[in-house]
Amino acid sequence: MSTEDSLTQAETVIIGAGAVGCSVAYHLTELGAEDIAVVDQGPLPITGGSSTHAPGIMFQTSPSKIQTKTAHYTSRLLKDAGAYTEVGGIELARSEERMDFLRRRVEWAESYGLPKPQLLEPEEVTEHLPLINEDEILGGYYSPTDGRVDSTEALTWYMQASDADFFGNTEVTDIEISGGEVQSVVTDKGRIECERCVLATNNWAYQTGQMAGLDLPITPVEHQYVVTEALEELPRDRTPRGDATAGLDIPSDKAITESMSQPPDRPVGRDQDNSLYFRTHGDGYGLGSYNHESLVVDPDEMGKNSDESQASVHSFTEEHWTKATHPNRDKSPEQAFSELLPATVDKEFRVTENGIFVYTPDGMPVIGETASVEGLWTGLAIWWTHSSGYGRILAEWMETGVPRLPSGPVDTSGIHVRRFEPHAGGKDYFTDRGAKRYEQVYSIVEPRWQPEEHRGLRVSPFYQQQLDLGAECYQSGGWETPQWYEYNEELVSKYEDQIPEQVGWQGVNRSPIEAVEHLHTRENVSMFDMTTFSSIMVEGENAGEFLQHICSNDMDIEPGQVRYTTMLNKGGTIIADLTVVRLGENEYMVTTGGGNSPGIHGSWIEEHAPDTVSVTVEESSKCTLGLWGPDSRLLLQRVTDADVSNEGFPYFSSKQMYVGDVPVIALRVSYVGELGWELWAPSEYGQKLWTTLWEAGQDLDIRPMGGGALESMRLEKGFRLWGTDIGTDVNPLVAGLPFAVDLETDFIGKEALVESKEDGLDKQIACLTLDDSTDIMLSGRPVKKDGDTIGHVQAGGYGYSIDESIVYTYLPSTYAKAGTSVTVTCEGERYDATVRDEPLFDPERNKIIR
Repeated sequence: MSTEDSLTQAETVIIGAGAVGCSVAYHLTELGAEDIAVVDQGPLPITGGSSTHAPGIMFQTSPSKIQTKTAHYTSRLLKDAGAYTEVGGIELARSEERMDFLRRRVEWAESYGLPKPQLLEPEEVTEHLPLINEDEILGGYYSPTDGRVDSTEALTWYMQASDADFFGNTEVTDIEISGGEVQSVVTDKGRIECERCVLATNNWAYQTGQMAGLDLPITPVEHQYVVTEALEELPRDRTPRGDATAGLDIPSDKAITESMSQPPDRPVGRDQDNSLYFRTHGDGYGLGSYNHESLVVDPDEMGKNSDESQASVHSFTEEHWTKATHPNRDKSPEQAFSELLPATVDKEFRVTENGIFVYTPDGMPVIGETASVEGLWTGLAIWWTHSSGYGRILAEWMETGVPRLPSGPVDTSGIHVRRFEPHAGGKDYFTDRGAKRYEQVYSIVEPRWQPEEHRGLRVSPFYQQQLDLGAECYQSGGWETPQWYEYNEELVSKYEDQIPEQVGWQGVNRSPIEAVEHLHTRENVSMFDMTTFSSIMVEGENAGEFLQHICSNDMDIEPGQVRYTTMLNKGGTIIADLTVVRLGENEYMVTTGGGNSPGIHGSWIEEHAPDTVSVTVEESSKCTLGLWGPDSRLLLQRVTDADVSNEGFPYFSSKQMYVGDVPVIALRVSYVGELGWELWAPSEYGQKLWTTLWEAGQDLDIRPMGGGALESMRLEKGFRLWGTDIGTDVNPLVAGLPFAVDLETDFIGKEALVESKEDGLDKQIACLTLDDSTDIMLSGRPVKKDGDTIGHVQAGGYGYSIDESIVYTYLPSTYAKAGTSVTVTCEGERYDATVRDEPLFDPERNKIIR
């Protein structure tokens, strides 16, 4: 830890010396990085940020694999450092719905490797937590390795264990950018030239992002926490208050930091039915509440430490404690705690705070290098619970190019800083969405839940036509995307014998119309709106050589050919799966999925392109229709003069042609396993394209088809979905995509891929079907063999054409062989399943190639 007062140069400057900044610095130096400076506007180690006003409670279990993995890594690292108290964590149920939720917690914990998760009866809960009113609860979920981090101890340890230099009381006033690259960090003590900069500023993320010209969608929100006076029911021989921060410079009143330094001596607890949590602080109880309306702080108004307060702590607002202000909770925090912990009734508080921390629009962290500024990295919207894990991932990403934990590469699709859509930086948008995430933090959120606010932001040219057909739209990347169409409800009676009923959690927000759209497409012809997918134009004399450099398949294709490929990072894991179309001698169109794909995939291609190659990410300039089904050729031939016969327009080829009056780039590809085409056209022609096909196909019973049918059809064919089945945690060989790799060519990631192949694959993707059930399996649920968890559900759905429930998972190679019997646990039920050869539907591809 440095004692210098100033610095003029460093290879890496980390802004923020809280949990994340210190973790990144520590892990960078562990990986051999040198010349690292960490600066913070507050004193060290108590900076006045959220890291040191937080109570440090760590519940590790999450429906998100990466959140669970990073939490467990954090708990192990900080336990070894002596800064983590492993007392266990108990989540309570006061309703049957919550008990169902706790069963899911057990399943997620088993899937993601947390040790010994278990459900508890009420009397077992009170054995651990004797002050709980047993009559108020139905049971609990116990994770024995949960606990609490001592923030002061952890930050001090990081600083002492790291070779980085730390500078407190140093305010950053600007980040200088030139030529799209970081040049320096300007502070009130001078300018620090650097090659890399990491934003680890959490509550101040929006402000520091603005210094670099970024609109980071990160919302500060107030959160209430109190510590009671001494309780008679708690022994007095607890850790004393008043000496944990001796000799340290503490912004404002030391009471908060002192209280947070006291370790709990029994499990930490949560009452999520009332948005509450709690732990002991010596002879008092700490009570935390999300049970109030969202108290959003203007991200431009996050201030500095003063003599009166820490920068990220606001005054306690008693009305949010004594009144029921949460839109989805009937009881106030005071009432709910009085019922659950009667010993706290009428007790005074020796510490109170409205502490500030942050939320993103989707509730997930913001990690990675920004697209617009080279060398500017982010480690934001991260709590203590996950801080060491994400610090390790970010450090690995910066140093090796491969985001990973010691257990292996991780999937970054849901945490990447580049995942946000263009409108996400609007302050009204991201503060409203951040407020909603705060409101939901302890709520039971239904599968496929959809927000009501900020809808209709991005619509395809077909949107009005879709609404006229009764489209039920979901939001994806801001786009309104039809999931199914009420227009097709009339087909339900026709196919009802082929549509198993889905009950309980598996059936929430599903419609039988999704099934009939699937079955109708297999028999007739349907149109699917693919406008959320993006085209990326790659042009120039060296375009072909460049694509060969970034693509794993052989890109030596002729004009008019189409090729499927993956794009890999240096570690050989999958950044994207792409379709590449050669339009002309030096002109290619690369297509990728919707959602966060344009920002992540498009920017990767842009930043790797040489000056001789032009890359244009066409996120919205083209609209796209998928025309699929046995009658698709008959319909398409009616509206074009081009030859669309199998001989004249073979599978995986393309043509630039007209559909009626509309110029299109037509690709003979299909994501549903049927004869069909993707039709790409300039957006202004979209309505005409839809009308032309719709009117010409009436006698063929043409129908619109939504995303629900697409998902079940692609699972039957085993087509992969980036961010679900494949991502930066697997390579294409493990993912069953060897046909997308040509090791005779040279590409980014080849060396790692060859090494993986030579070492042998220790796991592989596997397709399962349930032996005797039609229930749909949900993601994140454990797959077991002889009682041991060997994998988890990556994707599940029902195959209406094959009449079987389908699961995709990754299994140890020994078990990933057809015929292996396994079990899947979902919603407390155990299902027998069998590994199958894929694809399950039309393995000879007779339907596609005809």
